[in-house]
Amino acid sequence: MFVSFQDLPSTARIWIYQANRPLTPAEEAAVQPLLQQFATDWTSHGRALQASAAFLYHQFLVIGLDEKVADASGCSIDASVRFVQGLEERLGITLLEKSTLAFLLDGQVHQLDRRELRAAVTDGRLQADTPYFDATITSHAALQKGWPAPASATWLQRYFPVAHSKDIPEGYNAA
Repeated sequence: MFVSFQDLPSTARIWIYQANRPLTPAEEAAVQPLLQQFATDWTSHGRALQASAAFLYHQFLVIGLDEKVADASGCSIDASVRFVQGLEERLGITLLEKSTLAFLLDGQVHQLDRRELRAAVTDGRLQADTPYFDATITSHAALQKGWPAPASATWLQRYFPVAHSKDIPEGYNAA
C-alpha cells in the first residue's frame, strides 16, 4: 500500500540508492507513477506493505517501509532490488554502485570515488562539517533529523582528526 513519503513514521526502515547523476525534471516526473505503483504493489508473503519511494535531491532513490505494519522478507527485498535495476535500465543511470560518496558542496551534490577520500580530506576539499549523504542510514528518523549530515557525524568520522559532538545531529548514530 502506497503512503506518501513524508507520511512514513520516523520508525520506518529505509534503503538509499545513489544515482551516478541527477535526474532531470522530466525523468523525475516520468518515474513518479512507477515509484507509486511499486509501493502499492510491494508485498511480503502475500501481505501488502505500507511503503513509499521518492527521489531526494534529484539523485537519491529512497524506499521506505513501515515495518510496524509488515516486515520485508528476503523475497520482497529481492523484488525491490529488481525494481531498482529496472529504473537503472529505464533511466540509463546506476543506482546499485557503491563506490562513490556524495557530498553537498556549494548547494550541489558532488560525488567522490571512495579511493579519493583520504586525499580529499588531507588537501582540505572535504572538512569535518562538509554535508555528507550517508547512504548507510536505515531509519526515516535519521533521514529527517540530519541528512545530509556533517561528515564527522557519520561513519566518515575516522577520517577527521576530531569529531565535535556539537556537529552531530540529535538522534544520529555516527557508528
